[in-house]
Amino acid sequence: MTSTLYKNIFVATDGSKQNRKAVQHSMELAILSGAKLYAGYVVDTAAFASIPMDAGWEMMYELLGKEANIATESVEKLAKEAGIDCETVILEGNPGHEIIEFTENNNVDLIIMGTLGKTGFDRFLLGSVAEKVTRNSKIPVLVVQGDSEEE
Repeated sequence: MTSTLYKNIFVATDGSKQNRKAVQHSMELAILSGAKLYAGYVVDTAAFASIPMDAGWEMMYELLGKEANIATESVEKLAKEAGIDCETVILEGNPGHEIIEFTENNNVDLIIMGTLGKTGFDRFLLGSVAEKVTRNSKIPVLVVQGDSEEE
């Protein structure tokens, strides 16, 4: 028996250990509901808007793109192993805005994201992204507490 409540689920991933619980929840719900899973990563280009475009910026952009591919492809691999239809999505811009815009334009029924990012300032940023998405999304958002002691 599959659910008709969730047909498309978006999970925000950053590839961190702390984000694993959000990914696990997304897969469990996708299996139970028979939903398609979107594994999404947002390259925060807004954070670099004030930096002049030079070789350093381009190198950072390339590094973030590689990180995005690794993070989304790891979720896709796990999903495929579990028999879940999964599509990777790499977005660019302000993370909260991009997640909301993508989910509204792609008939997503549920957004799943963690509260903790990788380390230090990233934790603060991902927490603020989760808050922005939760406050502004027109669809349900499941925010999953990560394990802060995992590094």
